[in-house]
Amino acid sequence: MLIVDDLNDWVGAMNGHPNAKTPNIDRLADQGTLFMNAHASAPLCGPSRASIMTGLSPSTTGIYGHINDNDIKRASDKTAQSVFLSEYFREHGYYTAAVGKVFHQKVAAGSFDDYGGRVKGFGPYPEQNMVWDDPRTNTDWGPFPEKDEQMPDYDSAHWIADKLKQAHDKPFFMACGFLRPHAPWHVPQKWFDLHPKEDVTLPPYLIQDMADVPDISKRITDHPMMPTTEWAVENGEYRNIVQGYLASVSFVDSCVGIVLDALENSQYADNTAVVLWGDHGYHIGEKEKFAKMTLWERATRTPLIIKPPKSKGKQVTNRPVSLLDLYPTLVKMCGLPRNPANEGRDLTPLLNDPTTKWEHAALTTYGAKNHAVKTERYRYIRYEDGSEELYDHKKDKDEWVNLANDPAYFEIKQKLAEEIPIEDAPWSNKTYYTGNDYFNQKTLEAGGKGKI
Repeated sequence: MLIVDDLNDWVGAMNGHPNAKTPNIDRLADQGTLFMNAHASAPLCGPSRASIMTGLSPSTTGIYGHINDNDIKRASDKTAQSVFLSEYFREHGYYTAAVGKVFHQKVAAGSFDDYGGRVKGFGPYPEQNMVWDDPRTNTDWGPFPEKDEQMPDYDSAHWIADKLKQAHDKPFFMACGFLRPHAPWHVPQKWFDLHPKEDVTLPPYLIQDMADVPDISKRITDHPMMPTTEWAVENGEYRNIVQGYLASVSFVDSCVGIVLDALENSQYADNTAVVLWGDHGYHIGEKEKFAKMTLWERATRTPLIIKPPKSKGKQVTNRPVSLLDLYPTLVKMCGLPRNPANEGRDLTPLLNDPTTKWEHAALTTYGAKNHAVKTERYRYIRYEDGSEELYDHKKDKDEWVNLANDPAYFEIKQKLAEEIPIEDAPWSNKTYYTGNDYFNQKTLEAGGKGKI
């Protein structure tokens, strides 16, 4: 299981950006099923990963913000009864190993047999920030350090590669969590050179894009520690930021390649399933932001590739799926008994036939009672105060025109609203940070450790 932090659709196989250069992720996509419409359960690392590893949605657990890995099972009655994905495989005879960022920080204690660790933070860091200097965020960009060997992701890739060279007398479940392209967008110069600044295409950006969204939408997506697109344009940094993100994606792609090469050269090449996912997407200037933590397409959508041991080869599906679906899908693929506590859906029907009938939507939650519903055509957002947004991706893939108040779409909104949970669990008092003052206040009210 290959996990990529803050990766949006800027990979070659997804045609998300014309300058994307990701030959190794593309290679995996050519061998398996690429889910073009996959979405995170939450647009933030902590709750997204907790959802994947427990098989439970944020609205069930109350984990809407970041949480310490060892507090997940103390977060609610539901999580107390949960079995982590890795634990479930171990209970069924698997050897389990992990390295890097798998849960939010490291891994929950005892959740894997072997853990190769991860560095603190997202370094290495230069002595001082290169461009953006706000202590509340890792955001910064520019070439650093000199060599790939100085990057933690390089070490993580080789740790897993070494595990694949070993003889195992049990089936194994291995997870490798990469840090890039999480900010800071610092990678060696050669990856910046791969994306010459003068050739970089800027993303679609609409001035006053936020004019037709409700006030609550503006409040919960206000992240003052990050630069705005207006600032980046006025200061001549927009193209530099895009270059930095593209460079970071290409670097982590090379680390994915290290693991894929090791698997292909191992004795396990023909009987090992491979899955790659990002924990959520990321705005690179769209909607006035360089951030995640929104309910729009750019922050919820992320790559998902699944290659079974006996793959049919390249397949692409546009059916809407959730990362919550990973737990039951991997269990089914490996022939293990179903875990009845799982809330996700088994995706193996789409692995068998990517065009099969699929009458489901993907749900993303950002704080209690704030939900986005995504189908093949529409995105419907409803906030805790009843405010709404609706976008028709057939006509408006950039989500520039909010149709929520158009009477012609009333019945469509009603149908999409059926996907929204009837009840949301209260905020867990184990959450400690959400990246937004509006939600940090709610964690404090819940008895958590919100930072304001």
